[in-house]
Amino acid sequence: MLDIKQLLNLVITKKASDLHLVVGVPPTLRIDGVLLPVAGESTLSQERMTELVGGVMTQEQKEVLTVNKEIDFSLSLTGEGRFRVNVYHQAGTLAAAFRLIPIIIPSLDSLTLPRICHTFATLRQGFVLVTGPTGHGKSTTLASIIEEINLTRAEHIVTVEDPIEFMFTPKRSIISQREMHGDTHSWEIALRSVLREDPNVVLVGEMRDFETIAAALTVAETGHLVFATLHTNSAAQSIDRIVDVFPEHQQDQIRMQLSSTIEAVFSQRLIPGLAGGRVVAYEVMVGTPAIKTAIREGKTHMIDNIIQTSGELGMFTIETILASHVREGKLAMEQAMAYAIRPEELTRLLQGKKI
Repeated sequence: MLDIKQLLNLVITKKASDLHLVVGVPPTLRIDGVLLPVAGESTLSQERMTELVGGVMTQEQKEVLTVNKEIDFSLSLTGEGRFRVNVYHQAGTLAAAFRLIPIIIPSLDSLTLPRICHTFATLRQGFVLVTGPTGHGKSTTLASIIEEINLTRAEHIVTVEDPIEFMFTPKRSIISQREMHGDTHSWEIALRSVLREDPNVVLVGEMRDFETIAAALTVAETGHLVFATLHTNSAAQSIDRIVDVFPEHQQDQIRMQLSSTIEAVFSQRLIPGLAGGRVVAYEVMVGTPAIKTAIREGKTHMIDNIIQTSGELGMFTIETILASHVREGKLAMEQAMAYAIRPEELTRLLQGKKI
């Protein structure tokens, strides 16, 4: 039986993205999006589960877990890798998920992201959202953009994360990384304080509620560049999600704030490719006057159409990218259709129309 360090090293050597530990099943890796049990490992007992998880937690973390029933924290294997860890309870037993975070921050080009992502790193102010489901590379994309700023501009970058994922080494910029609970007591307090910390760029690890969103919008509105993530599937859905978390009497004000600050929404998916590995598909919305007007007037139903007709401005629907991947032999039609938000649009694009 492998100990916890051996299991985590296996994540690195197998190039897995995650390790799952759940009582009643063997330790399981996620490789290229597919869950695979670790060879030679037996099903986990509660006793072994407690031993594995306890081996990477401090006494303080164990106390928080006892009180809250779950905890997020980061974990470093010296010189080998970092992990984002969530320990939780399920069916009365402990469970844990370990997400591998590369030590070396990849470049935007190595992630095969579109050229417009480089533009995000040149912005001086405004609001940029990176969206998509959990496990589809949002944090990596944001880290790559922040690292490009770090390499090319002399700025003060402040991140607020839960927990800290990628560790940045200051190059041209200086970087303050604040971790929830360890460095600050709440997202709202941290974002309120950030304006006193002389930032140029602010990264919000996740916008979870209207207090966090309101604070992030205020930071962007005061002339800073703000990056944040949301668990949404498209640009239009992202705008609706932000507006809808506020009470109805505040929604017009939020639309005004969003329309004046939004620079881009980049929504992405990582999809198992035909040649192995995963292929990135994405949707890009840029804050053009037409987009800003649609947001301000509450006409988010028009956003999809604006994106579809604004390819020359760097905007693409995810169906456009999926169709391109199918034509290039990177994805099977069935895979592309499974990830399409508008399947009829993907069908139209693949029936001989130009992309």
